[in-house]
Amino acid sequence: MNRFLQLYAQRKAAATTEFKGRGARRARCSRCQMPQQHCFCEQAILQNSACGFVLLMHNMEVLRPSNTGRFVADLIPDTYAYIWSRTEPNTELLALCQQDQWQPYVVFPAAFSPSERVKHKVELAHGKKPLFILLDGSWREARKMFHQSPWLDKFPVISVAADQASQYGLRSRPIKGQWATAEVAAQLLAMSGETNNALLLEQRFRQFTQQTLAGRSH
Repeated sequence: MNRFLQLYAQRKAAATTEFKGRGARRARCSRCQMPQQHCFCEQAILQNSACGFVLLMHNMEVLRPSNTGRFVADLIPDTYAYIWSRTEPNTELLALCQQDQWQPYVVFPAAFSPSERVKHKVELAHGKKPLFILLDGSWREARKMFHQSPWLDKFPVISVAADQASQYGLRSRPIKGQWATAEVAAQLLAMSGETNNALLLEQRFRQFTQQTLAGRSH
């Protein structure tokens, strides 16, 4: 069980009401959250990677079947998952960022970030590996998390190219520069030279979208 699934189990156990989002009534695989007839968990094979990812998740995002951050954890071994709090810094995340092996980056669009913090490519000190902190939630939630987390201000911001629209077919009107979490993670893997891992994650994301749409049509 990867760290996202552990967090999901904890969040679900702590919930006082049943999640009522779109598709909540459907029988779903407990791992990939797809309708059972469209489960594709057998393709969740961990890969070798020098990158680390943190899913810093809005409280409700953990339970959403539409969440795509889970697919990063399916493929990249060093994927961590935490619930964001407005009032308290996440001490576990900060301790992780202080480990010698990691060089943390907060992932957020350059257009909405202080210019002095923005990096457009991965630049690593000797012996370091990138640790990408993904703010996992809706666009509105992610902006709130970014601006209300001063304890993340000491880390540089990495921004991916904003010249194309998301391929997230579950959205009725994709907005240029706003992508699903898995799409952003795939771009970061490519920027880090892990082309094959990027392609595998993109493939898993596309299959998730296709399977979800197929399930809705029935």
